[in-house]
Amino acid sequence: MSNRRQSSDRSGSSRSAVRRGANRSGAPIRQAVESYLSHHRKVARDSGRRLLQVPVASLMTWTVMGVALALPVGLMLLLASLQGVSAGWESAARVTLYLADEVSLEDARGLRLEVAGREQVAEVELIDKNAALEEFRASSGLSEALDYLEGNPLPHTLLVTPVETSRSGAAMQKMLTALEETRGVARVQVDLGWLQRLSAITDLLGRGVWALAILLAVAVILVIGNTIRLAIESRRDEILVARLVGGTDAFVRRPFLYTGVWFGLGGGIVAFVLLQLTLWWLSGPVERLAGLYRSNFSLDGLSLEGSFLLLLSAVVFGWLGAWLAVKRHLDAIEPG
Repeated sequence: MSNRRQSSDRSGSSRSAVRRGANRSGAPIRQAVESYLSHHRKVARDSGRRLLQVPVASLMTWTVMGVALALPVGLMLLLASLQGVSAGWESAARVTLYLADEVSLEDARGLRLEVAGREQVAEVELIDKNAALEEFRASSGLSEALDYLEGNPLPHTLLVTPVETSRSGAAMQKMLTALEETRGVARVQVDLGWLQRLSAITDLLGRGVWALAILLAVAVILVIGNTIRLAIESRRDEILVARLVGGTDAFVRRPFLYTGVWFGLGGGIVAFVLLQLTLWWLSGPVERLAGLYRSNFSLDGLSLEGSFLLLLSAVVFGWLGAWLAVKRHLDAIEPG
């Protein structure tokens, strides 16, 4: 029994020794990670505090970044609103088929069923020429003049609504050609030409906005880079001391990278505020103008995802500008 107790005691002590060894080996790793994160927090706070100590210069940099970011984003929002309206117009566009004068009402009804059976067609509406004449008489105010007509000059009309896959491009042209060759159809009319021109214009403007966005993004990176370069020159002595005591490149560049991040975040916030103020200022006149033209056009603001992407892009631009400046100018600072 004593031998068993001794063996169990030895096995228990060995297991506890293993656990203590594992704890000792894991403790330095945890301490290193905690020290690393603590240093990052300290450097981030110190970088933000330095920017707040010079509020005028920091605000000027944030404003420049905000304007440069808000301009292309605002143009993209305007283009998105225009494309949404044109898409609504295109989806509501219908093809008008004017039937020949000799086509009777019964034949027009049969032709409506024939056209409605085609796969490119979603819906067909028949407008009787007598009903069309009465509607024109009521809306035009020319009822007395129409009484002098010997007969009804209006033809039966079919209003064809195409399916979504046939509302633009080559599919629409193919459908129009087939409808023009239909027996009893005298004329086919569709008003998609101006929509196609509008689509081409919006595509061109979209590419122009993206080109402008790229140029302004480069300008933002250069502005941040120049600002960080000035910060590096003003802290040259600190950098030299840090290198003399064995500071690594990552240790030396870390404060400037966080400075770039703070610049980017501030610029993104300024851009968001500028966009919201501009949309608020323009929303009233835009709604009144759209109401005069009976349009549902409106300026849509940034969504939650769009706001997050704006701030994230600004932070990335700030970090990238700082990294380029640090990469270029810190290498030139070496202790003599």
